[in-house]
Amino acid sequence: MIRILHRWPALIALAFITTLAISGAILALFPALDATTTPANKPNQTVAELAAKAMALHPHLDQIRRAPSGRITLWWFEGNTAASSVFDPVTGQDAGSADTLALQTWMTEFHRALFLDDTGRWVTAVAALAMLVLAATGSMLVAARMGGWGKWFARTNGPLSARLHTELSRVAVLCLGISALTALWMTASTFGYIDAEPATPLFPATLSGKLRLSPADMPALQGAFVADLRDLTLPAVGDANDVLTLTTHAGSGFVDQGTGQMLAWADAGAMAQAEEWVYLLHTGQGAALWGLIMGLMVLAVPALAVTGVIIWAKGRASRKLGRLSGAVGAAQADCVILVGSEGGATWGFAATLARALQGAHLRVHMAPLSSLAPQRYSAARQIMVLTSTWGEGAAPASAKGAIERLSGAAPKAALAVLGFGDTNFANFCGYATEFNAKAQSAGWRSLLPMATINRQSPQEFARWGQDLGAAVRLDFVLDHQPAKLPTTVLTLVSRRDYGQAAQAPAAILRFALPKSTLWQRLTRIGFAGFQAGDLLAIVPKGESLPRYYSLSSGKGDGFIEIAVRKVQGGVCSTMLMNLAEGQTIDAALHENPAFRLDRAKTPLIVIGAGTGIGPLVGFARAQGLRRPIHMWFGARAPETDFLYGEELDEWYHSGQLAGLTCAFSRSGPKTYVQDALRQDAANVRELIRCGAKVMVCGGRNMAQGVQDALAEALAPLGLTLAQLRVQGRYVEDVY
Repeated sequence: MIRILHRWPALIALAFITTLAISGAILALFPALDATTTPANKPNQTVAELAAKAMALHPHLDQIRRAPSGRITLWWFEGNTAASSVFDPVTGQDAGSADTLALQTWMTEFHRALFLDDTGRWVTAVAALAMLVLAATGSMLVAARMGGWGKWFARTNGPLSARLHTELSRVAVLCLGISALTALWMTASTFGYIDAEPATPLFPATLSGKLRLSPADMPALQGAFVADLRDLTLPAVGDANDVLTLTTHAGSGFVDQGTGQMLAWADAGAMAQAEEWVYLLHTGQGAALWGLIMGLMVLAVPALAVTGVIIWAKGRASRKLGRLSGAVGAAQADCVILVGSEGGATWGFAATLARALQGAHLRVHMAPLSSLAPQRYSAARQIMVLTSTWGEGAAPASAKGAIERLSGAAPKAALAVLGFGDTNFANFCGYATEFNAKAQSAGWRSLLPMATINRQSPQEFARWGQDLGAAVRLDFVLDHQPAKLPTTVLTLVSRRDYGQAAQAPAAILRFALPKSTLWQRLTRIGFAGFQAGDLLAIVPKGESLPRYYSLSSGKGDGFIEIAVRKVQGGVCSTMLMNLAEGQTIDAALHENPAFRLDRAKTPLIVIGAGTGIGPLVGFARAQGLRRPIHMWFGARAPETDFLYGEELDEWYHSGQLAGLTCAFSRSGPKTYVQDALRQDAANVRELIRCGAKVMVCGGRNMAQGVQDALAEALAPLGLTLAQLRVQGRYVEDVY
């Protein structure tokens, strides 16, 4: 049984474990590199002395960070331009660029998530779990082979492959087990299953009102040592209502900029300190020698993989290695196709292009846009970027980080950018436009002007193909046949209708939860693991392009629910509004990780209008009993458009909703949800000061009004929506 448990995880996860081990070994070199290049810290230096030196060099200093390796990095503004550098705390001078090496960034993203975002993190977590199982079962097998734990290092015999496998196992198994355990901890922490976030102190109610005292004279900084420093954020210049935020190994606190006294403090907590140790053990950051030892030990994994396969496959016939037909590596390709896609449709267009180019006898390499690495495309004559846009101009899932890689040397190959989007959105092909502009400013040569495809039109794609063919002097046709969306049949079990009297029909449609396979339940794929805020993709009969509706329910609710408003001329909304109980639709689940609940217990502000209330109701269902949720909702009139009115009223009186404010534009004084926010600005400001997260869902015009109202409310705190976005405390699902 132990042998079976050892064999199958190894065979199934072999490639992932080996790849992650190699990338981990490479990453283990960087802590040692940091140790040799980082300026030495001054013994017993205080944060007050460090900050004074840094501000003397950079008067508009914004932030000081100290990495586990001891490297101190400064951030400041020169006018409106952000700048940064590594700082020498002894000399008080800049000591080099703060930019992370491109190889380190690329390798880190690959090692953590295989460039697949959350999906990749789950894959690497499964690989880490497999490694942990292998370490445990392998230890048992070695002990059994050697005749007991007391003979762990006894001499081995047998075939060479078996001897090597055993020798390597008993040397490396401890480090491999530590690596796997810490990787699983870090994954659990990333997804919120382990609460390792340091405690946040409450913002002080009263301040001295005085402007910046010299850091050298601040008692709170004089009592803190650089060796314990994690971060020091300075107040905005000229803002007497702002404070210094000091974070050390022990915790974090707010310091009055006028008196230098500590106003509020929160200990980091045992879990946060454990998180630091886990990070050190896994990465070697702050312990270069340990990092090198770990890197050396994980290099045993490829050898263990090889010898293990030899042992398993001994006596069997050689197996053919399958390869993708016609695929070549990035360095050998004549044409490189890079794809930015959120839902997968853009990959289909890229595949059509790749086949056409292969038919013209060109060597083609196709990869996610997030893997952009110009230095690898040494033989390429053309680089073609096909990318969609996520939300209001953001990078799609497979393109994240690509723009940041454009700053290096431009390749010799010419660039063609093709954007995919929908003209119904204000920022049509916004990400493609931004990518093209940044590439041009970085010196990339254009193969042809950037083009766009509206609503995944095969006709527009074919016309672009003609322009591309002319540019590369090849004759080919791009005949793209959209892949049919794999759907599941959903049966309508109930509906509640609204808005008929106001000539604005809307409905809450509830569908039965379809049965899931065992594999889907284990992997939580599709309808076996959805959450409120995810999207239901519905393809109207006779069309190929899906329409997306936010889910107001999660898997745990036992049903699938959406809120729909009939749009004049809308094919899908008309079909849904005509749906009767017992009738069915074909639909698929589309995850929406950017608009999901996190596991924090801080207050949650949810704001929506019309059918945008759907996912917000789902959030209240899921977390209303474990965190305070404050809702602002806008509709036309309570008599006709108060979607989920009964539930909201019940939840408010039972405490499942901590706050409920409704605004009606056609009943009584005309009030929109942004007006209600302005009226409640003090309450909103206090919630945000206490760490609240804001989630907004609804139409684009409503969202813009909400942004304006929130910006006004945040101004007295010296906060902006941009800052909240960076902190992950302001997210939108706008249509």
